[in-house]
Parts: sequence; structure tokens; C-alpha cells
Amino acid sequence: MALLSQIYSLDNPVFTAYIFYTSILLLKMLFMVFVIGSQRFKKGIFISEEDKALHPKAKIRHDDPDIERCRRAHQNDLENIPAFILAGALYQLTSPSAWLAIQLFRFGTIARIVHTFVYAIVVIPQPARAISFFVSYATTLYMLVQTILYVL
Repeated sequence: MALLSQIYSLDNPVFTAYIFYTSILLLKMLFMVFVIGSQRFKKGIFISEEDKALHPKAKIRHDDPDIERCRRAHQNDLENIPAFILAGALYQLTSPSAWLAIQLFRFGTIARIVHTFVYAIVVIPQPARAISFFVSYATTLYMLVQTILYVL
């Protein structure tokens, strides 16, 4: 138990970096709700009949490409960020190099932000989205593999 209190301590630079970057990712996920909502209000396109009361000229559609792009970016976050957060929490139990762990948290977070930016905010052609996705994916995978190898 004493080891856990050392690992998950604000005196541990790995843990403080983890808290910082995890918080950024969670804020980013919450921000996407506003991005999707702003697209809906800007275009007057909603998904439910009762939402028409929110906008004078509202239409019900489920296929607007701009809104769907934002929704897919958010869905991608919902599929990948929790795994990154959990992998980071487990990875800390391996007593990793502080420098490496912080870089993994940093690059994983930046890659997720870039992924959203090039996919939903300012659409940039491939391979920008693929590169940012795989950087984030690789950091998660690396942390998980290192954790598994540590416990074997």
C-alpha cells in the first residue's frame, strides 16, 4: 500500500503529468459536445422532433456531413480516450522512467487533439488524421504492453 501512495502522489512527477494530461483529454471530450451543438444551431439541424423548439427554422436530419464529422470525431474520442487513461494509470504501476512516461502522456494527448482538429474543426486531408490516430493508439498500446511485460 505504501508503494501505491508513492506512485499516486502529487509528489510524483509522472502522476502529476498523468493528472494534467488526463484532465486535458477529458476537457477535450466535453468540448466536443459544444462543437456538435454549435454545428446543429448554426445549421438549424437537430435529431429529435422536440428539438425544433430550440430553433425557429429547425429541420430534422441525421445525415449532415459537418455534424456527422464532429459526431464521428467525438465517438472516436469515446472509444479511445478511456483506454488511454486506463493504460496510463496501469503503466504508472511499472515505475516507468519519468521522462518516457511524461512524453507518452504528452504525445498521446497532443495526438488526440490534433486528430479532432484535422477531422472535425479544420478538415485536413489524409494522412493527417491517420498519423494522429496512430500516434495516440501506439502510445496506448505501448503502455499496455509494458504493463503486461512488467507483471509477467
